[in-house]
Parts: sequence; structure tokens; C-alpha cells
Amino acid sequence: MDQQERDKLIEDHVDLVHYIVGRVTVTLPDSVDREDLISAGIIGLIKAVDRFDPARGVKFETYASTVIHGEVMESLRARDWAPRGLRRQGREIARTIGELEGQLGYAPSDEEIARALQMEVGDYHRVLGEISGTMLLSLEEMLEARPHLEAESLKPGQDSSYKNPAKAIEEAELQQIIARAIEQLPEREKHIVALYYQEELTLREIGEVLGVTESRICQIHAQAISRLHGYLTSRLG
Repeated sequence: MDQQERDKLIEDHVDLVHYIVGRVTVTLPDSVDREDLISAGIIGLIKAVDRFDPARGVKFETYASTVIHGEVMESLRARDWAPRGLRRQGREIARTIGELEGQLGYAPSDEEIARALQMEVGDYHRVLGEISGTMLLSLEEMLEARPHLEAESLKPGQDSSYKNPAKAIEEAELQQIIARAIEQLPEREKHIVALYYQEELTLREIGEVLGVTESRICQIHAQAISRLHGYLTSRLG
């Protein structure tokens, strides 16, 4: 494409960058600079424009979303915004939930998790709100740490035409593992995960749909991610 077409494609998809950054930052503290992440997303958009091959039969928005998201997450990781103590709490919650599920044979309740953590339920909910961003990032980091696993697999139905065909079988296995993990979530958490990742609603919009506050949805979402993290850790190592 010529320079004019390239510039127009970038200009027409700036809103996509803002949308993706908005979804990523909704669970992050105010100390995270949204403008920096938008700048990273714009870099991702430019990379997507320059690398896009329409001959593959994939929509540009599908490809660009993956590249933009990757750049935003990489920028977030580089900033190391989360205190180590907060990350440690997130790992401890995920580990505890995984152990409880193994012992009980079912998804433990908030009360059971809080008791295992030696916390009051209210304190547990508060911590969930604080770690929500770290758990989402931690889950993606765990998947991306493996050469053959993609964090984007959390988004069922996402196009895979830009992935190495040699990895297709391993990715299919990961999809099955994630699908089983999601299926074992309590119904409310499963519903929220579906609305967030499949219907692509924001946490605020999910709260409106379910008639609860955004902060409570943020807590439930963090708990769902913690369960998924624990499940995947136990099976993927």
C-alpha cells in the first residue's frame, strides 16, 4: 500500500487502541499511566499495518488486535508497576485455591478460601480488588512463557492464521485445557468470564448487566482468574 493508504489505516484504527487499553487498564491502579500504554498500543498498530498480509484472508482488525494487545502487555510488564508483595499475594491466593480444589473436589466458596488464607471474607474481597490486575497479567505471563503457548488463547474463536502451523496441535491442547478450566468455574464466575472475554463487555458493563457494583465484578473476575491460574499451574507446571 502507498503512504496515504497506510496513514489512513492507522488513523481509522486508533479507536481500537483506546478500546484495548481501556480493557487492560480497568483492573489496574491509577498509578499506571494510561497514556504510556496508549503510546505502546499505537506502536503495535503501526507494526500491524506494516506486517499485515491481506492475502491470508484474515480481517485486519483481528490481526491488529493481537499485535496491539501484545505491545500493551509488554509495555505493562516492562514498567513492573505492581509491588512484589501484591504479586506474592496473588500467587498465594491462586496456589491456595488450587490446593483447596484438589482437596475438596469442587470449586471452594469465598468463605472457604478466606478461611484457608486465615482472612476475614471482607479482607479477602479487598485483596482480590487490589490484585485483580496482577492476576490477569500473571496468567498471561505464565502462558506466554512457553514457546508454544499463546495468551490470546483465552479468547475463544480468535483467528490463528498468523501462528506457526507446527504449533497447531499444542495450541489445540491448550485450548482444551483452558476450556476445561473455565467449565469448572462456579456459574457466576463462568458467566463473568464469558461476558468479559467472549462478549467483550467492560467490567462496568457486566456490573450493570448483573446488577452489582463494578468493584464487586472486579473482585469476582480476579477470583476467576486466580482459579484459572491455579488450575493451569497444576497442569502445565
